[in-house]
Amino acid sequence: MGYHAMVKTSAYDFLRENGDLQGIAYLVASGSHGYGTNVATSDLDLRGFLIEDERYLLGLHTFEQFEEKETDTVIFGAQKFIRLCAQGNPNVLELLGVEEAEIVICTEAGKMVRSHAELFLSKRIEQTFGNYANAQLKRLQNALVRNEESHAVREQHILETLQKQMSNIESKYAIMGPDGLKLRMENTEIVMDAELSGYPLRDFIGIYGELQGTMRTYEKLGKADQPKDLPRLYKHAMHLVRMLVTGRDILAGKGIITKRVAEHDLLIAIRKGELSFAEIFDRVAVLQVEFEQAARETNLPEQVDMQSVEDLLISLYKRA
Repeated sequence: MGYHAMVKTSAYDFLRENGDLQGIAYLVASGSHGYGTNVATSDLDLRGFLIEDERYLLGLHTFEQFEEKETDTVIFGAQKFIRLCAQGNPNVLELLGVEEAEIVICTEAGKMVRSHAELFLSKRIEQTFGNYANAQLKRLQNALVRNEESHAVREQHILETLQKQMSNIESKYAIMGPDGLKLRMENTEIVMDAELSGYPLRDFIGIYGELQGTMRTYEKLGKADQPKDLPRLYKHAMHLVRMLVTGRDILAGKGIITKRVAEHDLLIAIRKGELSFAEIFDRVAVLQVEFEQAARETNLPEQVDMQSVEDLLISLYKRA
């Protein structure tokens, strides 16, 4: 069933019956449908914006957004939508880059915003898309720590934590010297190199206790949440890669490309679990370098021209 036919079903009666939603200017299939990574079981998520009724613009109340959880539909007021776009919000900017086939509703106001998408692009994309990708990466790493099927990734994450801990430990106890105690990875296990002579026993016991406490914490985490939902983790990994390539292309001046045709096979392979997490992280490392290079070389302006953005918003209301 196509999008237009689907929104005519009873599940979407609220679009026609809710008085606040009569000014919908732009409504698109977002999520996996917008990205082109949907599978047979993918739900339809609708996102867009509307021109608020004048009572919300002139009266005592405001309209920020409408949400319908059963169908996962979110419709923003034009003010909030434009503000989020100007802030470089990844989830909102991507709505302006969907292909024509994913558009359910697009009035003249919707077309105007789509055609002026470049107004919202600035060097701030490096932070918004980059921070989103970094948060997704950290979330994935933390989840894998609890997953026995990803032992190598788990050990690497623990090692990084222990090494950071050692930096703090060195300021609390007697100095060991450059070759005193080192932690490293050998194959898939954390190993320790130690060369101590005349070192205070009590300080060594303190260091041992702190490192032991960290190891026990991770062991408890691993036992508390087994087995982890691997399909969900692969989906997180797919979105991490997608966010990096989308942000990279925006910074490179290619505009907002929401449906990732060039990366489709890679994204689907990640989602299906056809790549190991080690292989995924190798891809991510390459994409991070490309993202950073695009950020250094970008011709995007330092900041969004807020006067032009405001003029656009005012034009939407005047036309309405």
